Amino acid sequence: MDRITMDKLKETFLTRHSKWCVSMFMPTHRMGRGTEQDPIRFKNLLREVEERLMAKGLRSTEVQDILQEPRRLLQDPLFWQHQKDGLAVFFSADVLHFFRLPMAFEELAVLSNRFHVKPLLPIIAGNGLFYILALSQNQVRLLEGTRHTVDEIDLEGIAQNLSDAFPHMSSDKQLQFHTGTPSGTEGRAAMFHGHDISNDTKDRLLRWFRMIDRHLRGLLAGGQSPLVLAGVDYLFPLYKEANSYPNLMEGGISGNPEKLRPEELQGQGWALVEPVFKKAREKAAARYRQLAGTGQTTIDVKEAVSAAHQGRVDVLFVAVGVQVWGRFDPENNRVYVHEFPEPGDEDLLDLAAIQSLVQSGTVYAVAPEEVPDQSPLAAVLRY
Repeated sequence: MDRITMDKLKETFLTRHSKWCVSMFMPTHRMGRGTEQDPIRFKNLLREVEERLMAKGLRSTEVQDILQEPRRLLQDPLFWQHQKDGLAVFFSADVLHFFRLPMAFEELAVLSNRFHVKPLLPIIAGNGLFYILALSQNQVRLLEGTRHTVDEIDLEGIAQNLSDAFPHMSSDKQLQFHTGTPSGTEGRAAMFHGHDISNDTKDRLLRWFRMIDRHLRGLLAGGQSPLVLAGVDYLFPLYKEANSYPNLMEGGISGNPEKLRPEELQGQGWALVEPVFKKAREKAAARYRQLAGTGQTTIDVKEAVSAAHQGRVDVLFVAVGVQVWGRFDPENNRVYVHEFPEPGDEDLLDLAAIQSLVQSGTVYAVAPEEVPDQSPLAAVLRY
């Protein structure tokens, strides 16, 4: 997966690169015959973008400059052989960014003076995104999951098993275990055939887990998404002792994760985190309703965009699949809303969401009927 960091978010989506920025989204395939259709779909989207740019009065040479870099992707067979569930491509005359993501997009092309990011919000915002750390003495895996998808993250630079972490030290021989003790149960040691795990191996496991924890700090920067442990029961308290990640789940997936496919881990992991996401979203909506009419909430797009720019948005609900076109003048703090897109316009809902995120606000990208007060957006303000 191509990772989206907060620095890349600011660089890519808040910077005005040129007069016309193109944002393209499309579903892709990891394998099978669908992989042959992906470049064809991409080519057709580029043709649509070309026609729309020409209709806006650009000269043919200007249009070709904008399309030059994305067209090169069509000529790269390796690029199309390594896709995920969805592809997001952002380009202008002077920049190209692409993200292969474990999320299937509806086909969409948006032309504006800033890149359009709303389809990425379920991943960027973190609400709906979670991680699974699958641990055993023989293997460590990190998976990134959503409700419908799962993707494995490369852990290059970290010892992949206990033997690699301490190659000059021997492990307990024939360490076999029962996994009947539920994760998180207090007062019972993990029982093994004939003996408990030695203090020496416990010490090595704890040191290895601290190495893994330090490595995860860079990969999971921000700490917003839940982290679920998967492993045999005796590893849970050891890893929790080493852990510094703020959103490690109390429970976990019990058993040997080496035997489980990513899709099986994702299914069990989602069952643990779904109530957390639902509770947080319901709590935010209840807070909005409680504060409605106090001056600390708004459904006005102009006010929300201005407040997001000033860092005043604490929580924002924004409707997916809905656009409100207009312009924001930050120097004069003026927001202009238009019924139909005009030259220089952008989706103001998209802008409010990104500005809220980079100012440490919480953003929920939801279906239109799930936005409080049935508006395109609803915000809880910090002040």
